[in-house]
Amino acid sequence: MPLRTTIIAASMFCVLLATAISAEEGPTPEQRAVTATENRQAVFKLLGVNMGPIVGMARGSVPFDAEVAERNARRIAMLSTMIPERFAAMDTRGFDVTTEALPIIWDNPDDFAEKAKALHDAAITFAELAATGEQATTLGGLRAFGGACGNCHDTYRVDDDD
Repeated sequence: MPLRTTIIAASMFCVLLATAISAEEGPTPEQRAVTATENRQAVFKLLGVNMGPIVGMARGSVPFDAEVAERNARRIAMLSTMIPERFAAMDTRGFDVTTEALPIIWDNPDDFAEKAKALHDAAITFAELAATGEQATTLGGLRAFGGACGNCHDTYRVDDDD
């Protein structure tokens, strides 16, 4: 094999080896923890974006709109199914991430998933009430809906008063 061909082949081998090694390394555990936390927080931000107008309707600061209430409740129901999945993706205890999630979440995944399911069910029930178009009926169901959020926050989220 001529020297030039050997040098080209050796160079290509080195490039391929370097590519394979860097592909194997992937993100560091710290980078994965940051990404996992950001993904969880994105779900909760979307939950808040969808809950905001509903709460505004209940407070009277936003005009009642049954279609928006129903649509947003159905979105919340869908998003609620992602909550346990996003936490199961990675236990971020021990990593330098900013989060309101309490470490106990990873000690009680079944209970945590049950609370997310309760949110799902409450959101569906609220959406069905909103589908009636009746303001009093719809907003009358908000306490149970909001309570499903609060039940989880009480156990698994850093208290905002701390």
